[in-house]
Amino acid sequence: MNLPRLTVVTGDLATQQVDAIVVNLFEGVTAPGGATGAVDAALGGAITQIIGAGDLKGRAGEFVVIHTFGKLPARKVVVAGLGKSAGFGLDRARTVSAETARYLRGQGVQRAATIVHGAGIGGLEPAAAAQALAEGALMGLYRFDRHKSKRSDSNDREFTELLVVEHDAAKTPAVTQGIDTGRIIAEATNLCRDLANEGSNEMTPKHLAEAARVVAEQTGLTFRTYGRDEMEQMGFGALLAVAQGSAQEPQFITLRYTPNGGGTGKGGVALIGKGVTFDSGGISIKPGEGMENMKSDMSGGAAVIGAMQAIARLKPAVDVWGLVPAAENMPSATAYKPGDIVKASNGKTIEVINTDAEGRMLLADALAWARKQGLSPLIDVATLTGAASVALGPYYAGALGNHQPTMDAVLAAAKEAGENFWQLPLTDDYKELVKSDVADVRQTGNGRAGGAISAAQVLHEFAEDTPWVHLDIAPTYRSASDKGPLVKGATGVAVRTLVCYVMRQGVR
Repeated sequence: MNLPRLTVVTGDLATQQVDAIVVNLFEGVTAPGGATGAVDAALGGAITQIIGAGDLKGRAGEFVVIHTFGKLPARKVVVAGLGKSAGFGLDRARTVSAETARYLRGQGVQRAATIVHGAGIGGLEPAAAAQALAEGALMGLYRFDRHKSKRSDSNDREFTELLVVEHDAAKTPAVTQGIDTGRIIAEATNLCRDLANEGSNEMTPKHLAEAARVVAEQTGLTFRTYGRDEMEQMGFGALLAVAQGSAQEPQFITLRYTPNGGGTGKGGVALIGKGVTFDSGGISIKPGEGMENMKSDMSGGAAVIGAMQAIARLKPAVDVWGLVPAAENMPSATAYKPGDIVKASNGKTIEVINTDAEGRMLLADALAWARKQGLSPLIDVATLTGAASVALGPYYAGALGNHQPTMDAVLAAAKEAGENFWQLPLTDDYKELVKSDVADVRQTGNGRAGGAISAAQVLHEFAEDTPWVHLDIAPTYRSASDKGPLVKGATGVAVRTLVCYVMRQGVR
């Protein structure tokens, strides 16, 4: 997958020598202004005439191509509709950028120039709007094609460069900063997508650990992974129970970021991602339909690895750990079974009810380990329950936790990042759902009701009183189609939220 370079230049959009220049238009505007008006004037009023003829409305998702016939250095002008000006924000700016980039690629454009959508009459801050542009373009152009012998359509030329043109030199530094930040976050999201789209034969726990090691090597993070023997000594009975049915060795992957390359003492934020590299359901085997998507059941772990890459490059003034408990969940003569009782690393015992509820087993040991290290707050990300999808549908992921100030901060970061999470309740009442007659905690709720909540309550038993937020990304970890910055396949959800949350904790 080749993505275009993003280059910020100060100057006049109309003078750029590229294949195409991109301007925009709000719905209902009949006399374009700003950069669009300047290009319209250079074209002898062509945009205004097309608006007057009713062939350009400015609706969201609308594109009109105008050939310049030598009136401008660019061969053609693309007018992108922004939709109604009321309510225009970073989410729509990100979407316009993504859909415009895909449109340009489909048109065979190799070099294009664009203004920053929303930074003019849209009223958005230049740095934030530029960040949205970079995220949208680079996420929207993502494709997972490394296994294809023919990687692009026959009429698809490589999109090599997107110039971001700022007319006001005083705003150029802010635009440059926004583009750089957006590129770092988009690259991290696309890394998460790469890991989650990969076949499970190519993305075993050891492969996932190797991907984390490469990220650490490239960014200066501290990396260590623990294998089966080490985890036995650490008492990771819950994780190892899940792993015992597979021939693939489990891993407990750790990444650490410290400001200025040096530790600030014990503690730090812990980002914890479920890393089930393939989930067959184990003895409680899943139906065959759709099981191929279980290669992406490590999307939470991939999100943590991607987020740690971005954090290392953005350099916040806060210690951050990335923890990924990784295993395969397979049925075999050695697989763990319903009715088993296992002991987690904090000494608590778990009664196994359904071996397809394996994610909470991995996270139990990781959460307990993080607490022993004095890490706080704890934020875990997991494709944990189908029940979250039943409750929320395909547009929102779930959020639950034990500390409202941390929850509020995570949800604020998610809103800023453009990712949808909805808080579900987690009160002491729900402890009744996971009471066991034979162990400290029952692995699943007693019945189908509130499945996403009962799963989170199991995790609560291991987060205990440490501030903790659980993000159940099962509803949104994959997309069925291209829409805005999302593309078909793994979405990379939670990377941007995690990065934004950490960056809000302090930037040098």
